[in-house]
Amino acid sequence: MADTDLEQFVAQYHSAMDEFFRGNPEPAKLLYSHREDASLGNPFGPVAVGWSRVEETMERAASNYRDGGATGFETLVTYVTPELAYLVEVERFEAKIGVNEETSSGALRVTSILRPEEGGWRIVHRHADPITSPQPAESVIQQLT
Repeated sequence: MADTDLEQFVAQYHSAMDEFFRGNPEPAKLLYSHREDASLGNPFGPVAVGWSRVEETMERAASNYRDGGATGFETLVTYVTPELAYLVEVERFEAKIGVNEETSSGALRVTSILRPEEGGWRIVHRHADPITSPQPAESVIQQLT
């Protein structure tokens, strides 16, 4: 697939994430692979594997956001082969999150793996977390309660 196809897909993906931060997962769901090897790791829970679980996870995650939108995308790495592509980005957003009535700003470190399916690119895996700056080693220790 041509680089311009990927560029167009990434523009659609960014637009879909803008909607996601408004609480609407539908545009992002259209860009995702619906196969059973699709996976999603987001900041709100464990990795979901298989389209039905990915879809449920996307809907649940989007329900945490409202009245917001994407404010920027910083693409750090793009790698493309005919069979696979990946993006490493920082996504910035503003939204009301959870029960908060105040708009908050946030940033997510995102890795997206894409593959050609049915004549276009599809997301086969997405991992997003809020780690966008250096963290102390102790930050990986789970506290037992």
